[in-house]
Amino acid sequence: MAIKMHAALAVHAGEWLRTEFVEPYGITIKALADHVGVTRQALSTLLNGHSSLSAEMAIRFEKAFGVKAETLMRMQTAYQLANARAHEDKVDIRPLAKVA
Repeated sequence: MAIKMHAALAVHAGEWLRTEFVEPYGITIKALADHVGVTRQALSTLLNGHSSLSAEMAIRFEKAFGVKAETLMRMQTAYQLANARAHEDKVDIRPLAKVA
């Protein structure tokens, strides 16, 4: 049986990046967006938890701050899965029976 993570324990990768790297570095969203080659809006949306972290963006953060892209992607996946699990009772699907 899989361990279920409560949604409150999962952290959005963008929000974590903001608090652990962006804010301590004292860099503006605009300056960081220019540095990593994305729009200010795309970066702001991610760092405020309104969009998911893409693999490409994870690599950009890896190159900028040294945090492994794989770690960031696992964090994002855990966050998304915990949130989906919190609402899984709304998914009404029965197990599929084998035909053979």
